[in-house]
Amino acid sequence: MKLRIIKFKSVKSTNDEAIKLIRSDKYLLGLVSSDSQTQGRGTIGKKWISEKGNIFISIFFKVNLIKIQIENYLTINAKIIKKILNIYTKKFIKIKKPNDLLIDGKKICGILQEVIEHKKEKYLITGIGINTKIAPSDKDFKCTSLKDNSNKKINNKIIIDNIKKNYDKLIYDLNNHNFLHIKKNINKWKY
Repeated sequence: MKLRIIKFKSVKSTNDEAIKLIRSDKYLLGLVSSDSQTQGRGTIGKKWISEKGNIFISIFFKVNLIKIQIENYLTINAKIIKKILNIYTKKFIKIKKPNDLLIDGKKICGILQEVIEHKKEKYLITGIGINTKIAPSDKDFKCTSLKDNSNKKINNKIIIDNIKKNYDKLIYDLNNHNFLHIKKNINKWKY
């Protein structure tokens, strides 16, 4: 099964929209994308500052948390996004555990994972905010943008398509392989 992209012009939070879609029974898996987000969330109740022009998406699908523990998804998510963003910059992108990507100590991406239960099934929702074009002003964190660290044209649609392709591959592998296989092969995935 492949992710279906569900696009919005504006939402409060892409994770909240993903939760609504799961509970509506219309989608078993999907990628929620929005041009703007008014109440983006970070971990531990923090706010994600969402500047229009950046990427705001949430990916959701059923998970078997016995087969792969939730902490392993944090590692997988960060590696997938880091690999995609590496195409655009020669600067080192650091994974700051559990869920941030940094360039030169400045946040370029935040990842928020949530698990919900619906009809006795568990769903993983992975919210991804990427500062592709604008570095938000944040009193708690220094931020940067992909555009400020790249000499390539930044196209949000292409980045989202690459994320979708990688998560389609991840979902396939989750259904057909174990975590060790995924961990071993994730760096070989192509976009």
